[in-house]
Amino acid sequence: MRQTSSKTLAALAVPLDLARGPAWGNRFAMAPLTNHQSPEGTLSDDEYTWLVRRAEGGFGMVMTCAAHVSRAGQAFPGQLAVWDDAFLPGLTRLAAGIAAAGGVSALQLHHGGRRSDTRLTGVDVVAPLDEPAKNARALTTGEVEEVIADFIAGAVRAERAGFHGVEVHGAHGYLICQFLSPRNTRADRYGGSFENRQRMLWEILRGVRAATGPDFQVGLRLTPERSGIPLAEARALAADVLASGLIDYLDMSLWDAFKETYEDAHRDRLLIEHFADLPRGNARLGVAGKIGSAPDAAWCLEHGADFVLIGAGAVLHHDFPVLALADPGFRLVQPRPREHFEREAVGPLFLEYLATQWNDFVS
Repeated sequence: MRQTSSKTLAALAVPLDLARGPAWGNRFAMAPLTNHQSPEGTLSDDEYTWLVRRAEGGFGMVMTCAAHVSRAGQAFPGQLAVWDDAFLPGLTRLAAGIAAAGGVSALQLHHGGRRSDTRLTGVDVVAPLDEPAKNARALTTGEVEEVIADFIAGAVRAERAGFHGVEVHGAHGYLICQFLSPRNTRADRYGGSFENRQRMLWEILRGVRAATGPDFQVGLRLTPERSGIPLAEARALAADVLASGLIDYLDMSLWDAFKETYEDAHRDRLLIEHFADLPRGNARLGVAGKIGSAPDAAWCLEHGADFVLIGAGAVLHHDFPVLALADPGFRLVQPRPREHFEREAVGPLFLEYLATQWNDFVS
């Protein structure tokens, strides 16, 4: 078990104030988790129950799965959608349910890019560049501008639905991350140089901030590894975004919050430390990756994070924050039988996904 102080353990229960909107009740946020529970993009009863139970279980902030902002952006079966007003009734119900359970809510905005699935969307797979191996074609400059507008419209819909905020998904090799990658050699203003590769993200963030209210929370998810982005560029982008005043929090998805970087030139520090030392203005910094206990979470705070995002723990225990805060010795135990997940409000579609795609998770 990681060694940490009782003072830092206690800090996990302290509310987190943000520059805009309501404070989060503690330093535990629910990570955005693919769950396949909303066919046709419309909120299902299973996905509603799954998320509201996590708010009831004490997560300071509850985030949805990645919700696609364009028809062409869908990457998973049963993925929540936000690209049309037809989805507003379900989203409104969900935001109200999370709020009634005492949680702060965020809708994650997503476009799969070359990782989208034309069998689900019925339209072309689009990406920064033509990629025949992925059956993907390059977006035109005008189409890039349309996708930017789709992200902004998704944020506006989320606010209309009653969510406290949105998180822009710029991580894990999806469309924004594809634009950020050095592989993006487009010849227009959205590719080539580091400045140009960032342009799409900056236009989304500025547009979301301009189109939503003064108390609406805006977050951004980035990942510094496993998506082809050099650590130096990831750090520089994180520094600029934190200082911009456009976001309220930066969610760094590290895959493993306790690891060294893969890049030999930067192994002087742990990966988390390459971001925790950045000036952050009024923004907050969160980290995600294999955080399975209160001491794990406290260790992240000791190494400079303001909050942690819980993924596997939120699946295994709807009340992970309560269990972790009550018992510093509490740790995740897996695999678990199907009956355990059913008691934790994991619906049958999600359970099948866990059983077939998550190693050693369901016994």
